[in-house]
Amino acid sequence: MALLPSTFSFSRQALPILAVVGLVVATLFVISEIPAREITEPEKQPPKATGELANAARVAGAGLVEPASEIIDIGTALSGLITDLRVAPGDRVTKGQVLFLVDDRAVRAQLSEANAAIGEARAAIAEANTAQSTAQQQLDLYRNLDDPAAVSRSEVIRAEGDYDAATSRLAVARARLTASQARAASIRTDLGRLTVRAPIAGEILAVNIRPGEYVATQGGSNSAPFIQMGETNPLHVRVDIDENEAPRVKIGAKAKISPRGAAQTQVEATFVRAEPQVVPKRQLTNSAAERVDVRVLQRIYALPESDVFRVGQQIDAFIPARESGESGE
Repeated sequence: MALLPSTFSFSRQALPILAVVGLVVATLFVISEIPAREITEPEKQPPKATGELANAARVAGAGLVEPASEIIDIGTALSGLITDLRVAPGDRVTKGQVLFLVDDRAVRAQLSEANAAIGEARAAIAEANTAQSTAQQQLDLYRNLDDPAAVSRSEVIRAEGDYDAATSRLAVARARLTASQARAASIRTDLGRLTVRAPIAGEILAVNIRPGEYVATQGGSNSAPFIQMGETNPLHVRVDIDENEAPRVKIGAKAKISPRGAAQTQVEATFVRAEPQVVPKRQLTNSAAERVDVRVLQRIYALPESDVFRVGQQIDAFIPARESGESGE
């Protein structure tokens, strides 16, 4: 305290100085933490209606781009190893074109066994036919004798038994042939099912298998489809309309479609159909004001030919609203 004047007062002299210094520091800190207020263009343009719909009654919706055929998940009817994969994403295929092959060696072995059983049954039929013919001739000989006493009754009974036995063996052999032929036909069907073909003409969208992998007939609920394909000429968009807004949509009117985040790019899509069932909302826009506990009516529109849209892409749609008093569907 010897360094300070005897008249120095902490409360009246030092404390006000410290308060001023603290105020200056706090002011500088607040100023440095103020966010920039410059106006910049957003990275993604929010959805907006343009043209005739800019100032007209309209209904907005969100949706996804999908093939005109919808997405077809390709599986396999029989389990096995993939021996040959013949398509890749982006390939165009025709109806019936081979997509991939499953190992068929075990099935071909079964077919060989079935064919052998067919040959065995045919040989048994030939043997039974010969035995039946011989027994028939012997029995006819006995029955046509002029003197019935020339042959004992026991011989006649034996000949009749031989004929009946041969007839029974012939029926059994024929049944075995029928069964063997049916088994061979079933195996040939399975052999054909090991060659997986395209159900329609379209484009390969995704391939999730590789040669040498094992594929099963029943995958888990989270397993990816082996191959996904669809008819992408043209592309469709499936637009979700809030069930409260659905009655306002003008049926048959064209819609303005833009990719999510690119409102400046818009195309005119043609109405295709309205799905009759109201379903839970699945397509989310991630808007803070968005409701997710709603149900939607889905409407399908056909996109014009363009390189802007891809299957699975999110879109925003604006559809003209019906005028007051105008009938709906």
